[in-house]
Amino acid sequence: MPLALLPIGPPEAPGPGGATAGTVPDQVVNAQFDRADGFVPARAVTHAPDLVPYGAQVRVTVHREEGRTTVAVELAGVAGPHEFPAHVHTGYCGVDPAASGPHYQHVANADSADNEVRMTVHTDAGGAGHASATVPWAFRPDGAHSLVLHAGTDAGRHAAADRVGCVDVDF
Repeated sequence: MPLALLPIGPPEAPGPGGATAGTVPDQVVNAQFDRADGFVPARAVTHAPDLVPYGAQVRVTVHREEGRTTVAVELAGVAGPHEFPAHVHTGYCGVDPAASGPHYQHVANADSADNEVRMTVHTDAGGAGHASATVPWAFRPDGAHSLVLHAGTDAGRHAAADRVGCVDVDF
């Protein structure tokens, strides 16, 4: 059965813990997950079609206000019920899951929750879910280029940290 094209709400809809009602995000990326090595480069890449099937949909929104940044992700058509840890990474998506580089850190080599964009997308039985994170800083220019979904726990043959999906977003 084909997926509906837009099961995800309009960009101005507030996410949980995200931007205030009625505000429009500074950036919106809508994409369908596809192969990384396709003829036409995909904006969203799956590295594990059993968890993030080809054609599954993603929306990433970025809202910047008064030195704070909120990143929200919405998924439709992925595995469910499941928990996907999601983080902003420094590189672009590619055929090799490692192409997305390490987690973006506002202060390099300082591993703390408020130094990275960290969230967990909880999907329902139908494979839809959303999450958001707000950090007290703005991204450095040319420092962050993707949002990566990790396998999480109970992911079958995948280790929890495996990169199962990636979306190119120039933060």
